[in-house]
Amino acid sequence: MISIKRSDIKVPLDVPKEARETYIDNYMEITKSTGRLMLFAGDQKVEHLNDDFYGEDVAVEDNDPEHLFRIAHQGKIGVFATQLGLIARYGMDYMDVPYLVKINSKSNLIPTEQMDPFSNQWYDVTQVADFRDNSKLKILGVGYTIYLGSEYEADMLAQAAQIVYDAHQYGMLTVLWIYPRGTAVADERDPHLIAGATGVSACLNADFVKVNYPKKEGFASADVFKEAVIAAGRTKIVCAGGSSDEPKVFLEKLYDQIHISGAMGNATGRNIHQKPLDEAVRMCNAIYAITVEDATVEEALMIYMGK
Repeated sequence: MISIKRSDIKVPLDVPKEARETYIDNYMEITKSTGRLMLFAGDQKVEHLNDDFYGEDVAVEDNDPEHLFRIAHQGKIGVFATQLGLIARYGMDYMDVPYLVKINSKSNLIPTEQMDPFSNQWYDVTQVADFRDNSKLKILGVGYTIYLGSEYEADMLAQAAQIVYDAHQYGMLTVLWIYPRGTAVADERDPHLIAGATGVSACLNADFVKVNYPKKEGFASADVFKEAVIAAGRTKIVCAGGSSDEPKVFLEKLYDQIHISGAMGNATGRNIHQKPLDEAVRMCNAIYAITVEDATVEEALMIYMGK
């Protein structure tokens, strides 16, 4: 397993002196002292409404929001990302879980063909910091989504810049979800465009950026992703988990993204929470093993199978 020291962490210069130790504490906690992030994504109840939580091939208990918290409590994770409202309703029973507050969200009801996407800010960072202090929960950071290429891009970029700056004032980490999307975007998975998105995250001073893994016909994904990794600079890339895959296929993709392409973690939701609790926890631990503990695909599969 890779390991970093506190002295290895390059603290952004917008973090004030009095918040530096908090920032370092949060960075070490969220990455388990490895620099890699295993983010358990639980923000889809707004983003995808109930599509991801109810239906064929989805565990019955996934319809209950507490299923997410049970997984985050029992499984190995770096951080559990969800909306503040859910954390406020369930956090008192899950005080040990490390949280990241998703600070904006929108549903998928309005298609891009009807209107370019805009995900407006729900809370300001001061409110999140107050919630952290009053609840005594482990609120390690905040997350925000940008739809690059949307006609509302300028508004989201301005909000994101302020959120990153404000979060750092409190020693909290920042994760930006950046998806090229809108009528001006011909190919959301274009590798050059994904690299542009990770470059934007660097300019916004994000600690981590979550992007979709690029695709290009005739080229190995591991090769086309390297442009994005370099373009991100000191901002670290985590890859979106996407829709549910067969476990071995998903773990193989995850291994290649991290150990070949150079991603510094993952943000996985459906491939974990759509399973019954015991299986979801084992899948969570298998993903954690590859991301944080340098496990092979075979070792991770053994964890998933409970062996």
